[in-house]
Amino acid sequence: MGKVESVKKTREFQFLFKKGSSYVTHGFVCYYHTNKLQVNRLGVVASKKVGNAVKRNRAKRVIREAFRLAEQTGLKQIGSEQTINHYDFVFVARGKTPYLKSTQIYELIVNGLLKRL
Repeated sequence: MGKVESVKKTREFQFLFKKGSSYVTHGFVCYYHTNKLQVNRLGVVASKKVGNAVKRNRAKRVIREAFRLAEQTGLKQIGSEQTINHYDFVFVARGKTPYLKSTQIYELIVNGLLKRL
């Protein structure tokens, strides 16, 4: 698998914050909504409340890696049905995110988020 497609435009982020469904954990908040594209897209946000630049970058890196693993395993199983829905995801890092490992974030995504889709 290669890189994950990104949600890039401010308008797309704002749409997901307003109209998307949300899933909240101690490690992140995820907003998601179906899209009409043939791929899942990912956006990651880490505010200054998360910490300094090093912690914010680590939080984003950990979330991206966990999502990549979840997409390879869990999202493929959901997509095996006749109608495949593709989603836009925006993950908002929280204060504890830089201290978690990508495997912990992966478990939160697989056990919580994928069951909601």
